Amino acid sequence: MAGTERKHWIDNLRWVTVLLVLFYHVFYFYNNKGVFGGIGGFGDGPQYQDVVMYILYPWFMPLLFLLAGISSRYALEKQSAKEWFKARTRKLLVPSTIGLLVFHWMVGYFNTVVASRQGVFDSIPAVAKYFIMAFSGIGPLWFIQVLWLLCLLLLLVRALDRKDRFWNWCGKAGIVPIIFLGILFWVGEKTLIMNPRAESADGLWNLYKPLFYMIPFLLGYFVFSHEEVQQKVKAAWVPLVICAVVAGGILIGTTFGQDNTTPQYLGSPLNCVYGWLACLAMMGWFSARFDRTSPFASYMTRSSYGLYIVHYLVVAAFGYQMKTHTQLPPAAMYLILLVAVFALSFALWEILRRIPLVRWCVFGEKKN
Repeated sequence: MAGTERKHWIDNLRWVTVLLVLFYHVFYFYNNKGVFGGIGGFGDGPQYQDVVMYILYPWFMPLLFLLAGISSRYALEKQSAKEWFKARTRKLLVPSTIGLLVFHWMVGYFNTVVASRQGVFDSIPAVAKYFIMAFSGIGPLWFIQVLWLLCLLLLLVRALDRKDRFWNWCGKAGIVPIIFLGILFWVGEKTLIMNPRAESADGLWNLYKPLFYMIPFLLGYFVFSHEEVQQKVKAAWVPLVICAVVAGGILIGTTFGQDNTTPQYLGSPLNCVYGWLACLAMMGWFSARFDRTSPFASYMTRSSYGLYIVHYLVVAAFGYQMKTHTQLPPAAMYLILLVAVFALSFALWEILRRIPLVRWCVFGEKKN
């Protein structure tokens, strides 16, 4: 059975990708490319440090969904669908709903502080303002909200493949068909609303991208959970890395300065080619070179989910205060924010997970 032995490369790739999310958000918060969110950059000139967003955004979140699909297959080999979904609901839905009221309203405070200073909330009762801040604090939690919905969808899909016929058929894929699965990456991006209407839910749809993220999640479950498929990607990791670097270089060289989160940008063939090749390259590289563990890696495997949950409060609080209330040079702001987000996210995680009720509300964990 593919999932009988723990695959440390999956654990390692997951926590490394989460650390890249923390790293990404520092540059995202100060970007001047028109990307939604953050507080803005430092003038209208080129910010070459924003290249971090162009390197990471096309692939790191799809990769997390892909790994979640693989892990879902392995988990469902060991427990019933009912037990699995109950655990997924506690781990994903509780933090992204109840956790908003307990912790993430503080993120919402910094997301709405500008509107508050402009008097937008002056006539709104304090209770209503609190719920507005809580909803505004969703931030990176969109990931676990979408993941919970995809777990629910997976139960329905599994009912159509009770005897694993489709799953077994997917395991026969060779490296060329695996590469061409990137076409589905492009199809998924085309489900975005190309010209979102202002004052509508179009922007929310494009932010959550549920149909797009459904594709890597289901590919992870049906295709990449097979040992045979993993071995093929592993064997080709060097050319995959080279091709991904070349594709990424061409993409960044020809599009730097654009808003790299627009539907038109995301749906471009080159962005999709780079994003898919990068996902394959990272999986191949880690399965070939990092399929092992250590005390540090084990700690990071246990901690990465909690770091993802709490880190954006540090980004928003420190990023906002430095940009608004200090005269620090940009380089100092980036450096301080990088140190703060890595150091204080660990501290928050270690403190909050030791408080029983808070641990359940914020992380969906019953005990240490």
